[in-house]
Amino acid sequence: MGHDFESHDLDEIEEFIARSYASIRFRIRSPARNRFHASQNPLGPISLDHADYGFDADYAVEPLGRLLFFGVESGGFPHVETEGVRNSHGVGEVFLVAQPDRPYAGRQAHARFSATALEPSLLSQVASSAPSRIDTPVRLTGYRPVSPAAGRQLLHTVTFLREHVAADPAMRESPLIASTAPQLLAATVLSTFPSTALTDPTIEDRHDAHSATLRRAMAFIDDHPHHDISVADIAAAAHVTIRAVQYAFRRRGITPMGYLRTVRLHQAHQELLAADPTTGVTVTQIAARWGFFHSGRFARYYRTTHGCTPYRTLTRAVS
Repeated sequence: MGHDFESHDLDEIEEFIARSYASIRFRIRSPARNRFHASQNPLGPISLDHADYGFDADYAVEPLGRLLFFGVESGGFPHVETEGVRNSHGVGEVFLVAQPDRPYAGRQAHARFSATALEPSLLSQVASSAPSRIDTPVRLTGYRPVSPAAGRQLLHTVTFLREHVAADPAMRESPLIASTAPQLLAATVLSTFPSTALTDPTIEDRHDAHSATLRRAMAFIDDHPHHDISVADIAAAAHVTIRAVQYAFRRRGITPMGYLRTVRLHQAHQELLAADPTTGVTVTQIAARWGFFHSGRFARYYRTTHGCTPYRTLTRAVS
């Protein structure tokens, strides 16, 4: 559940930020009252927060231990400095504030922004090799998006997750959604920022991407659609790297997560067929149980596969 904090007391503001993120020290630049408001929306290993500063200040922050991205809505950050790199960021921009193990400093000018945090291990979970083949964790190598379009896509994803997933108790309490949402965010971050993730299959990966690998991967998915599984789990079950299992599926014109979605869609279909709509069960509830937290997208997938809406399937026997 979200948590709001508001204060005009600088000591209280610093204490809140230290408790929520990392130790911080401000040097106030504006004579106005130090109004500050923040809302926190944790969702497993990610947090979809929002902050509004009613003052100008210089600041210095200790290492966060997590990845933190700011999406500027108004005001700005005339400078942000970490590891000797200095940038400025204005309205409409999103940026990585610092590496998890590095301090950062800068200045904010009446900034209102989204503050999105995630555990660094999520990047490796989504994009790196299976545990037996990985050497180093995936690491972001830049503070700015690879393109303005990529930055806008990340901001759109953050807004959707904060307003339609974290804010909905039914969504937050669904185990599959609670696991899928962080993976979606991590995948979007990896497509937004330059990183050390290697996405092309190596010679060994291509050699491992044979039909037996595909059969093992599909069997694992078929047996575990109700569990929180990632591409790394599928690759580990098939005893190959993530890139090898992705390449094996690609040869069939699909992706591992696309196949998992098809299996979960079939399970949702079976549950809709068996459900009694007079008991109050809804399409949204059934979709959420199978990891579909966007009802409109679920309806499109379902209509494409089954030729009708999920609601029609649920109410087929009701006059």
